[in-house]
Amino acid sequence: MYRIGKEEIEEVAKVIESKNLFKINDALHETEICEEMMRKQFNVKRSLLVTSGFAALTSALVGMGIGPGDEVIVPAYTYIATAMAVVAAGAIPVIADIDETYTIDPCKIEEKITPRTKAVIPVHIQGFPCDLDAIGKLADKYGFQILEDACQADGGSFHGRRLGTIGAAGALSFNQFKIISAGEGGALLTDDDRIYERALIYHDASAIAFFGNQLDGISEPQFCGSEFRTNEIAAAVLHRQLEKLDGILADLRKNKAYLTGLLKKKYKIGASNDLEGDCGTTLPVVFENEAEARAFAAKVGTGNYLPIDTGKHIYTHWTAILEQRGALHPLLDPFKFPVNAPFVPDYKSQVFPVTLDLLARTDFLLVSPDWTEEQMQKIAYTVL
Repeated sequence: MYRIGKEEIEEVAKVIESKNLFKINDALHETEICEEMMRKQFNVKRSLLVTSGFAALTSALVGMGIGPGDEVIVPAYTYIATAMAVVAAGAIPVIADIDETYTIDPCKIEEKITPRTKAVIPVHIQGFPCDLDAIGKLADKYGFQILEDACQADGGSFHGRRLGTIGAAGALSFNQFKIISAGEGGALLTDDDRIYERALIYHDASAIAFFGNQLDGISEPQFCGSEFRTNEIAAAVLHRQLEKLDGILADLRKNKAYLTGLLKKKYKIGASNDLEGDCGTTLPVVFENEAEARAFAAKVGTGNYLPIDTGKHIYTHWTAILEQRGALHPLLDPFKFPVNAPFVPDYKSQVFPVTLDLLARTDFLLVSPDWTEEQMQKIAYTVL
């Protein structure tokens, strides 16, 4: 979270004073307002506000018809929730290496494709756009769907189009550590009515038919799902955060560009698939080896880290996935489903050398939208 203040406090106060905190109400309709704002801001036909990025990913996969017998390719560098969403849908995650942009390598995707590949999840990690042109060509060639994980890239873009709106569906996250935040939350974006209708039913299956007119115009039959329903307090915060999104992104990008200009004379800056669309949250500085990266990080001090140290963002730390425990009860565990079992990967034996090497010799400088030029000059001075 970058900017929060009196606007959010006042909006939450209105909700509390209305005494209507439930999503469906006759008062402020904050959830509906947020969904309409996202449809306009992201230029999509459908949006669905949910409780988390994981909820958005899982609802999207269910909406896409992904399930047992299917494989979904995910990058080796992403938060574990990406892979867990695949398992939650009953499918098997297949891991692929990243490239020098820190995002999934299209060439490695192609190596992993089988007749069971039904989807690929490109993850715009740290706000870095994936190469959606190359992935889109593969999707056309092999017939899989694209689900964009834009949970760390709220509002970013690729060739002028917002991340999360280019594939069949996209997922956003609004937890404490994202560009905009409601403390927790997420959203599904899509232009596909069928995906939306299925996700709508799945995300709140126990209540969708009993509150308001949420099923008006919905043709998909009801089925048992989950409960990822949001509330009006979280939506009130998000309402004001969405208003701030583009201003935050503009300042992040401006400051990243300025700091890059100071550092690139001496240091190698990480590659990008679309520097203008990059969210600007993170400036990657690349070194020949880990020792050099750690020495640089030590000079900078606070506000930076080596991505190799980020635990569950790296496949080697996905304990539940590596140990193939997809559910507590074995009969509900997708790794043990008869239709899945013959092709479950031996995750523990897999090695993704580019991911581990690149993350170990990179230092991520975390950019603030509120830095002054003087503050950035001071940061650069410590390492120049």
